[in-house]
Amino acid sequence: MIAVYIGAGLIGLLHIYILCLEMFLWTTPRGLKAFGLTPEFAKASRSLAGNQGLYNGFLAAGIFWGLLYPDPTVSKHILIFFLLCVLVAGLYGSFTAKRSILFIQAVPALVVLAIVWLAM
Repeated sequence: MIAVYIGAGLIGLLHIYILCLEMFLWTTPRGLKAFGLTPEFAKASRSLAGNQGLYNGFLAAGIFWGLLYPDPTVSKHILIFFLLCVLVAGLYGSFTAKRSILFIQAVPALVVLAIVWLAM
């Protein structure tokens, strides 16, 4: 059970970090480097990135909700739903934006999803 909390917690924290990168650091050197952007493109796409960041925040919120929900059966279902959302988002991003998203987002979500499925 501790593996569920650690794994899902790390996925949630990752998405909070992505939220910060996309909503607040998009045009900074850290954001430019993380996403391989030019300053011109980052400036032009700032509002779109903020929207993406907001969605990543929703994913993190859902994962933390699942971790904190008092009923273990409901908690499992919440975690499965949000981890599947992260997995799908990671797969889509790896095919349409940057291949490394597969290993940063999708594979960890799949691993934690398996842990949740087996442990709860």
